[in-house]
Parts: sequence; C-alpha cells; structure tokens
Amino acid sequence: MKAKDFDSKFDEGKEDIIEDLDLSTARRLNHDQKRINVDFPAWVVESLDREAARIGVTRQSIIKVWLVERLKAEAAATPYSPAPGGAAIPRRGRAKRP
Repeated sequence: MKAKDFDSKFDEGKEDIIEDLDLSTARRLNHDQKRINVDFPAWVVESLDREAARIGVTRQSIIKVWLVERLKAEAAATPYSPAPGGAAIPRRGRAKRP
C-alpha cells in the first residue's frame, strides 16, 4: 500500500489500519532504554524500599516515576531547548549581545 493510500485510510477513520501495520518492528520514539548505575546511601535505599512497598511497586519503578515527575516540573519552570532525540536540555552560556 502506498503512503498516500494509508494516510487516506487513516484520515477517513472508517477502516482499522492495524492490519496494514507490521507491529513486530514498531518502536516508541525516544523510549530506548539505557542502563546506568547510581550509588545511594543505605538510608535512601531503605526509604525507597519502604515507599515502594507502601504503594505496591518496585524500587526501580518508584525511582523512574519520581525522576520523570521532577524533570517535568523542572522543564515547566525553566527555559529549555530541544536536544537531539527530543530530549530537553537546559540552555547554558551567555546570552547573545544585541
């Protein structure tokens, strides 16, 4: 199927387009995983574990959720510019002189 035909089928919304997609190769953009290691003091890990158990999630899940929440809050409060891959990074350096 040509892209033009696929777009028309999608735009009309009369037919399901799922059959026309190869979902085995589908990926979510900017959701590639990258492993990092972070060292925390023991009391932080214990606090994370208590809070994770309280709400019924894993330690890793609570760390991810809290980091994403904080990054979104910072992005809302700080002027950011898009980086390659759609990530937001703070602007740094001196402002240009007029």
